Amino acid sequence: MAGEQPEVVLLSFWCSPFAMKARIALAEKGVPHEIREENLPHEKSNLLLRMNPVHKKVPVLIHKGKPVCESSLIVQYIDEVWTHESPLLPSDPHERARARFWVDLLDKTVGQPSLLFSPVFSLNFFARAWFTLSQQPAD
Repeated sequence: MAGEQPEVVLLSFWCSPFAMKARIALAEKGVPHEIREENLPHEKSNLLLRMNPVHKKVPVLIHKGKPVCESSLIVQYIDEVWTHESPLLPSDPHERARARFWVDLLDKTVGQPSLLFSPVFSLNFFARAWFTLSQQPAD
């Protein structure tokens, strides 16, 4: 029907790693959605300001007219609402906690671009991550 609003809309910005996380979760779950790109940092749409009045940033998932903000919360929401596909996190509580640890660490790292693009930090971070993962017992 003409003029009908989509059930799921993602307010996004093409180079946002946080918005990309939400896009990947929607794709993994096979959720039909519309992506509305924001013209950041130059301007913020009225829809973005209305749906995320606290932080005024992307991503924002709008489901049936109701907003969900912050990428990790969006991914958790997607996983809980669309249960017909495989879960995004492991079923084992310890493995789920490990996955959440890495998500949290990367969120904090990406939030600090000066650290992320420092060659010394990047090398150290990835070396520590590889070492930690390689020390885990094989299943």
